Amino acid sequence: MHSTLIVARMEPGSADDVAGIFGAFDATDMPHLMGTRRRELFSYRGLYFHLQDFDGENGGELIQSARTDPRFIRISEDLKPHIEAYDPATWRSPADAMARRFYHWSAS
Repeated sequence: MHSTLIVARMEPGSADDVAGIFGAFDATDMPHLMGTRRRELFSYRGLYFHLQDFDGENGGELIQSARTDPRFIRISEDLKPHIEAYDPATWRSPADAMARRFYHWSAS
């Protein structure tokens, strides 16, 4: 399984709106097309954490191919009033907001 963690800033009071936007998106076939197995959203003191687990190790490739889908473009636009880059000066794509995993453990 491949996992990504996106870190950004979230407007105070936006959690319900963001959850609704993702709920509508996840009700479509887009998660399947992207290979998304699980999505979890977290907030902490103005920060937003978006954890996604993907089937296999090709999650990044499938997301890249989905980025041109009108539904992906629409959710990106719908999230803009609520979510902003952690560091807007260096943000060019979602890859610039992904945390780097430096340790992993799992039960055998």
